[in-house]
Amino acid sequence: MKSRNSLVALLILLLLSSTCAQPKVKLGNDVLVEKHLDMLKGKRVGLIINHTAQLSSGKFLVDELMEKKINVVALFGPEHGVRGEAQAGDTIKDGRDAKTGIPIFSLYGATRKPSPEMLTNVDVLVYDVQDVGARFYTYISTMGLCMEAAAAKGIPFIVLDRPNPLGGQFVDGPIIEDSLTSFVGMYPIPVAYGLTCGELATMINNERWLESNAKCSLTVMKMEGWKRRMVWDDTGLRWIPPSPNIKTSEAALLYQAMCLVEATNLSEGRGTEKPFQYIGAPFVNGDSLSSRLTTIRLAGVKFTPISFTPNLSKHRGELCRGVFVELSMKSPVPLATGISLLQQLLDAYPTQVTVSRSWLAKLVGTTKSYDDLMARRSPMFAQAVARFRKLSKKYWLY
Repeated sequence: MKSRNSLVALLILLLLSSTCAQPKVKLGNDVLVEKHLDMLKGKRVGLIINHTAQLSSGKFLVDELMEKKINVVALFGPEHGVRGEAQAGDTIKDGRDAKTGIPIFSLYGATRKPSPEMLTNVDVLVYDVQDVGARFYTYISTMGLCMEAAAAKGIPFIVLDRPNPLGGQFVDGPIIEDSLTSFVGMYPIPVAYGLTCGELATMINNERWLESNAKCSLTVMKMEGWKRRMVWDDTGLRWIPPSPNIKTSEAALLYQAMCLVEATNLSEGRGTEKPFQYIGAPFVNGDSLSSRLTTIRLAGVKFTPISFTPNLSKHRGELCRGVFVELSMKSPVPLATGISLLQQLLDAYPTQVTVSRSWLAKLVGTTKSYDDLMARRSPMFAQAVARFRKLSKKYWLY
């Protein structure tokens, strides 16, 4: 009886382990490979990818397609490159993929949109890049520019859909003003837009936001199992850092708020083990700042004192003191929390903290952001959020 009970217990354990190992969500790339490779057979395929373009098996998409005898003729690399090793802002050069020998065209160097020459031998463009759901994360700008190139060339564009790590219900921040349009904000959307990349691509296409009001031949390879209420940890998928400074899914939930620290002379933790969670500078007193921030109870976060030494970017090689920012719950952190953090930093260190007016405006999306910050005014964008929610709901695929 004892051995039988042990066997039953072992079988239950194995069943639970196999169940836990299965993601709740199947990515668009898995759906493509399993069910729709006919869309690519006999065609010369260009892939817009980085290191996140992995199937649930862990295999890189380009390797899987080549094993399936799909003719991949070009790779297009966004910011951070095809293998994802470059730091933010680093220029990426053209080259060849070390493993496959396929030509790589950089979309974060001399050009940010595929040229007609790059597409000479391409019959279809396929996009598979994990985003973080924040307007100023540059991958969605790359996606839009590639859609423009596909429209101009008259070739199909396929988006292999992926989850928005913030979920599909969180919309936050002002609609970017036309005068502030840039590579960190190309389309009239809020900071957090609450759409998957496939849904956003559909919106960009149908709203005619592409250059010259163009429209490309767009197909979205939908995920299976994704629900709008899901943040990343609900999907059961493995987190692959989409860039060197978004190392965890927790950092993704913090990013749209904590990224505002980029507009100051404080380190946002680049070059540490916890980017966008370590905030500080040599002149900061971590204990007093942590106490100050804890007292006002900013939404979604909690603070503890920290000391760290960044190995790149601001205050490189200098001992910084400040705070470690953690989630107080598993949900996206509001933009207002980031703005309140800047206000508290200015109040605590009025002669030492500096803020870039232009960079803050580009991140937040309004020219009023700096004046509001200096006047300690609370941001007002509820109406903009409501308008965008109404518009974007037309493009929900889930």
